[in-house]
Amino acid sequence: MSGWLLILALLVLGGILSTLGDRLGSKVGKARLSLFNLRPRKTAVVITALTGSLISAISLGLMLLVSERLRVGLFELDQLQERLRDGRQALARSQADLQRSKSDLQQNREELKTNQRELQRSRIERNRALQGRQAAIASEQKVTYALARAQQRVGDLRRELQPLQNQRRQLEAQRDRLTQDVKGRDAEIQRTEKELAGVRARIDAGAKELKELEGKVIALRRGDVLIASGQPLAMGRIRLGRQENPRQSIDALLQEANAAAFRLLLPGQKPDRQILLVPRSDIERLDQALRKPGVWVIVIRSAANILRGEQRVLAFPDLRPNRGVVRRGEVLARTVLDGDLRSPEEVRSRLNLLLAAAFTQAQRQGTLVDGLQVDGAKFNRLGLDLSQRPEGMRATLEAVAMANADTPDPIAVELRWIP
Repeated sequence: MSGWLLILALLVLGGILSTLGDRLGSKVGKARLSLFNLRPRKTAVVITALTGSLISAISLGLMLLVSERLRVGLFELDQLQERLRDGRQALARSQADLQRSKSDLQQNREELKTNQRELQRSRIERNRALQGRQAAIASEQKVTYALARAQQRVGDLRRELQPLQNQRRQLEAQRDRLTQDVKGRDAEIQRTEKELAGVRARIDAGAKELKELEGKVIALRRGDVLIASGQPLAMGRIRLGRQENPRQSIDALLQEANAAAFRLLLPGQKPDRQILLVPRSDIERLDQALRKPGVWVIVIRSAANILRGEQRVLAFPDLRPNRGVVRRGEVLARTVLDGDLRSPEEVRSRLNLLLAAAFTQAQRQGTLVDGLQVDGAKFNRLGLDLSQRPEGMRATLEAVAMANADTPDPIAVELRWIP
């Protein structure tokens, strides 16, 4: 009812103020008054406009003064909307909590109904058997206790749910880590299989080369060859600077090779003449190549097979830059001894193949030595340990370099049984 009165008051006030404004404008027009150097007509228009603005201001002020709802709606509408939105969100959360509470309550009611049914059955049995009254009372107490325990269990389960969820997240994270570890192990197994295939290929190549060497040895024995083709007669490592003359080092190495040829062809005789023949062009090329500073390795090799009774040895120089061939701890070859290989002969054969593969690898890396240095006592002890290992046990074997070695240096290796 107050709203209608406010509207009616506004209409009456608007009519009065408009009438006053019209009369005021008419009087200003008739009096031909001028404001701000305006024409009388425009002055009347300005007065009328100001009167209308005054009407609107008075009407709005009256409405705000009279109606608290209008003040609240005009100045606090945004805050009210924000409060309404927060209230709705809180209501939604409360409804969700209420729904969960209803679910828990329904479950408790079902458990209560179950317990009540059990209690009812116990009461019927009590009525049927008076002699079992004490037992029925105990059963009722047990059911009541079970109900309390069930309610307490519901609370405990709710409290235990959060740590279980945390534990589940931890287990899922651990599962992801284990999955990554398994993938890494699979990749490592694949790399190991590739390395094993390469080692087997090197072993096969070493076995083939060993057979070829055995064939050459047989051929050398049949032909009574004292010096084989390509056999090194002397080897030297030369370090020269820019201003040094390598000719002296070359002559000394040739003299050493001539003495070695004397020992092989004419054992027991004094090397008092030159039986080693090296083409002068090869010596000149060697001299020019050694003008470059650095460390070089020179090998004087036989150019052909020399039989017993011959008096001359044709040779040629083999020049190579000195470089590191193996490093201490480097694995030159690796093999796997199956569980059914346990006899001493089979173990020794496999160890010899491992050494042959290691020597082949050293040759590929640039060594000029004729073989590997191995401790015989350790070799025999390893063979004995491998032949006495438990049946069905596989063994991984490695040939490991014992020290750093350059191109002309001897290579000492050790055979290791990797657990």
